[in-house]
Amino acid sequence: MAESSPVVVVTGANGLVGAAVCRALVERSARVRAVVRRVGSAPALDGVTEHVGDFADEGLARAVTQGADAVVTTVHPMGSSRDEQHRVGVEGTPVLTRAARDAGVARFVHVSTAGVYDRSAGVGDVAEDGALLPEESGDYPDTKNATDAALAQVGGLTTVLVRPPAITGAGDTSVWNTLRPQGIRNGERRANPAKTWAWVHVDDLAALIADVATGAVATADDPERGPVAGGTTPVIVAGEAATWRDYLGTVTDALGVVPEWTDEPVWTGQLLTDRARRWGWVPRVSLARAMDELRQGLTTRS
Repeated sequence: MAESSPVVVVTGANGLVGAAVCRALVERSARVRAVVRRVGSAPALDGVTEHVGDFADEGLARAVTQGADAVVTTVHPMGSSRDEQHRVGVEGTPVLTRAARDAGVARFVHVSTAGVYDRSAGVGDVAEDGALLPEESGDYPDTKNATDAALAQVGGLTTVLVRPPAITGAGDTSVWNTLRPQGIRNGERRANPAKTWAWVHVDDLAALIADVATGAVATADDPERGPVAGGTTPVIVAGEAATWRDYLGTVTDALGVVPEWTDEPVWTGQLLTDRARRWGWVPRVSLARAMDELRQGLTTRS
């Protein structure tokens, strides 16, 4: 890893997570190659250069990874058809991974999801070695698990699978601050208030990703101390404990509608972030601040 001005490739740089990662990298004096599908959609920041195209195109993948120190992938078309999720994640992302390996890139950081873990009723707290959901658990967890497995098969570089739960943060494409509230407004208001609502703010997520990508987190032979050099290391990132009463209660209050509380068995454990914290990560955004941001955004749009 370069000691000054590392070069980092970021896919999906115009999305909620990708844009936040670009900002965090620039704050760390990195030079960013922002890969987007539309001209003019990359973040307009000093140190960011736009590269337009499909990261699964071998030519583009080779071009953007040459001379790069790290690659960060943030793209997965959640909500699209299973075939599309498979094409982009399971088939497309390894194209970029192989290009990164062949170019001698030091680190490959992939935004996975905590949704790959079994968090059914009765399961306790979940760490990185928690049980993964079996096949046929749903299009999203199935294809995310398959993508993670495909990346692990690409040897020759250090790969980190960052696994966040619900990602909060203001933005038109934000699932939890914008899209999910639209569904709640339209009647999707049923939840057990005691069910765990695991979350992380996009700025805190981006901070860990940027630290890993720029080498601020050193490699180690023990995943509890850092990414395993030459291996694939998962790491969970999550904010403070919260429940669906916190999230759904905030949204329904802001929208002026009534939640429909249920009492079915639910998961009440926590995502354990001991590994991320040993790597030096400390979340800065409190639940209160995240809910205030959510409420203010909904009130403004209303």
